Amino acid sequence: MRIRFKKWARPEIAASPFCMDDAFALAGAWRSHFARPEQPFYIELGCGKGGWVSQAAVLHPECNYLALDIKSEMLGVAKRKTEAAFAAAGRTPDNILLAILNIERFSEVLTPADGVDRIYINFCNPWPKEGHKKRRLTHPRQLRQYAAVLRGELHFKTDDLDLFTESVAYFTESGWEILTQTNDLHADEPADNIRTEHENMFTEMGKKINFLIAKPPAEAFGKPVPNLHAPDTVKLLRGLEKQHGLGILTDEEFEKQKQQILSRTQEAANGEGISLEK
Repeated sequence: MRIRFKKWARPEIAASPFCMDDAFALAGAWRSHFARPEQPFYIELGCGKGGWVSQAAVLHPECNYLALDIKSEMLGVAKRKTEAAFAAAGRTPDNILLAILNIERFSEVLTPADGVDRIYINFCNPWPKEGHKKRRLTHPRQLRQYAAVLRGELHFKTDDLDLFTESVAYFTESGWEILTQTNDLHADEPADNIRTEHENMFTEMGKKINFLIAKPPAEAFGKPVPNLHAPDTVKLLRGLEKQHGLGILTDEEFEKQKQQILSRTQEAANGEGISLEK
């Protein structure tokens, strides 16, 4: 979703008591920033303008919510929407936090110590082009990150049938158990379903809402996750992409060497280290 630059967003986020300016500094300590840290800890990935999470946090004071988005403009709108929702309910936003994050770096910000109880993904970017699919929030490399910290379930909603169908395959291939699955959520809509702005818009357009609930494999909790954004890994991958772009490496050679780098990154995650000289 595109959104215009809002010069007020960054200053308001920095001044807000429930907007966390440095998500990376809070890894492993998110619960301590809630008024009631013992409550279930839920995360929404790609919260956009905050239509869903602002409703959820007001409706469920017994749960704590963290909403993440890559754009400060989106988070600024979400912050204002949250303030309005809590003011209407006569409450202070004490069970919600907002933070800016590229969700590809999820495992650098959330750890097993945070004990995430549920993850929500509502109408994320479908990234339909083949070369962009690795950016999907449901891509296997993302599922690996979530599984390392998630003790409960992941709830996923989308209007895009292709994304949903391929995501079902991602979950299955990654060892997740799909507990609930439907291609028409509103045919028998659960009483606790919170409709987002997009959900209402797509429904009015006649589009059906696809929905699933999945549970990660128990053995994945706490398992180290490769950091693809570590400086050494980034340098290696960029060098490889440059050689491929110049025609020095064939497609086959590029893919082979890329997989070798990713394999060594996994070894580094397991404590064996990665070296630029390898």
